[in-house]
Amino acid sequence: MRQWLEDVEELHGIDKLTQRTRQLVLASFTILLLLVIFRGFLVQGDEFNWRPVVAFVLPLVLFLPSIIGQRARGHAWLAFVSLLYFTQGVMLATLPGQSLRGIVEAAVSLALFAGCMGYARFRSRQLRQRER
Repeated sequence: MRQWLEDVEELHGIDKLTQRTRQLVLASFTILLLLVIFRGFLVQGDEFNWRPVVAFVLPLVLFLPSIIGQRARGHAWLAFVSLLYFTQGVMLATLPGQSLRGIVEAAVSLALFAGCMGYARFRSRQLRQRER
C-alpha cells in the first residue's frame, strides 16, 4: 500500500494530489453537514427543538478551523469522526423508509474519510518537501 501511494505521488505530483483531496474534503464535508442538518430537522416532532440539530451538527462544526486553516492533523481527526457518521448512516440504512438517506450518509461520510486521510498524508508530505 505504501509503495502504491508513493507511486501515485510520483505519477501525479504531491501538489495536485493535495489539491484534489482538499476538494473532496470540502465537497463531502459540505454535503454531510447539509444531510445532518436536514436529518436534525426531520427528527423534530410537532414542536421545534434545536438540541437534536446541535447534537448532530456540533461534531462537524468543531473541525471548521482545521479545514479552513488546512491543518493536516485536524483532517486526520476529522477522518475518525466521520466514521461515526458512517456508522450512523449504516444504522439508518437498516430502518424501513430510511434506507436511501442512510446509504447516502454512509457514502458521503466514507468519501470524507478517504479525502481527509489522503489530505493529511499528502499535505504533511508537501510541507516536509518545502522544508528541505
